[in-house]
Amino acid sequence: MSRADVNRRQFLSATGGLLAATGLFNRVWADGRRGDDGRPAVTSPRATSGDGAFEPNWDERLTISVGPKKADLVGHSEKVLQAAVDYVTRFGGGTVRVLPGEYRLDNSVFLSSSVRILGSGDETVIKKNESRVAKIVDDSDWYDQEITLANGHGFEVGEGVCLRTKNPHNGVTDVLKRTLVARSGNRFKLDKALRKNFWIEGNPTASALFPMITGEEIADVVIEDITLDGNRKNNENLNGNYGGCIFFQDCNRATMRKVTTRNYNGDGMSWQICHDVVVENCHSHDNRDLGLHPGSGSQRPLMRNNRLERNRIGLFFCWGVKYGLAEANHIDGNLDFGISIGHRDTDNLIRENLVQKSGKVGVLFRDDTRGKDFWPNRNRLEKNRIVDSGSESGIAVDIQGKTREVTLDGNDIQETRQPMQRAGVRIGKQATKISLESNRIEGFSEAVVDERS
Repeated sequence: MSRADVNRRQFLSATGGLLAATGLFNRVWADGRRGDDGRPAVTSPRATSGDGAFEPNWDERLTISVGPKKADLVGHSEKVLQAAVDYVTRFGGGTVRVLPGEYRLDNSVFLSSSVRILGSGDETVIKKNESRVAKIVDDSDWYDQEITLANGHGFEVGEGVCLRTKNPHNGVTDVLKRTLVARSGNRFKLDKALRKNFWIEGNPTASALFPMITGEEIADVVIEDITLDGNRKNNENLNGNYGGCIFFQDCNRATMRKVTTRNYNGDGMSWQICHDVVVENCHSHDNRDLGLHPGSGSQRPLMRNNRLERNRIGLFFCWGVKYGLAEANHIDGNLDFGISIGHRDTDNLIRENLVQKSGKVGVLFRDDTRGKDFWPNRNRLEKNRIVDSGSESGIAVDIQGKTREVTLDGNDIQETRQPMQRAGVRIGKQATKISLESNRIEGFSEAVVDERS
């Protein structure tokens, strides 16, 4: 490996440099940029204990390689990948260089702040092993840190599990992710307490399900030039609020670049309450649920130049996703919707995307029957090409519910099949302040269906 691979400037570019250049956050870097608060600029930064705002622009940063052979750490499981992450974390962060080969996972790879995962594109494949499920056969209370599994479960210490049960108090399904860390017979200790009641009356189970690469409450991480395969046909479904090929929870400044996420029985990439996430030049395809899932409360996501193909939904804005940019993405052949935006997803810009061959609707502005103002307001759909949406009664752009202040400007909306009962744009009867400007809408039975009139 050349020393260029461990270049500090390259690492900074992969993490903070890109986001700073696009104006997505105001972290102070070593070039002296600062807020407008009157303090002098830092012109000669030094590494100072406890100072996380400034860091000299080091020429080289710690890198450790992982591979099936001839690497710093040799192996092909999540254990060797995790060991490499933990090693660079011990020294303040760095790059884990994953060499060509196939790596098989029985648990997640848990990232830490300031860690970069760098693969070799299609030659570096991380694949999830088959899932299996076992019944939990003894009651565990919310404060317990153990479960008991039925005979013949096949689970081993070190595996990641998804625990599910019917909540005895409100009837909803509780879902927890844990690791099995110790065992006596069929009793397993967990890495963390349950904090939910797993009682037999709720039919609790443990499944070998987990996100493949994940992080919680971390910042400044990069996943780059690597392929993740969820082994969909041999795994049961895991809801995207808990997992995916990549899953982040409560994180800041995560970047995915030139990453393929495929064949996961769930989402390709999902991030929940995560801010300034960047997804660029990635390929998320053939996943059971969502290609990209900017999750609840996520602020300022940037999703650019990605291919989102043959998922259930290509790009799904969850709840309260704001000030995001989805630009120049190729969104093709998704089974339900190309793009779906809804509950309190406001002030987003969706532009210059190709959305084609969506199974139901090209771009959906979702209805929400609850709340005072829960609709996807103040969003802009600009210069997109939306082609061949839905079945014989398909709709290219469907604006539902009390959605307001949405602008469609300069879009090329086409139907190249027979017109049938297809519509270019449908505006629901409760929608307000919907602006259509300079759009080309061709090939439909009706170009615009305005239910307000």
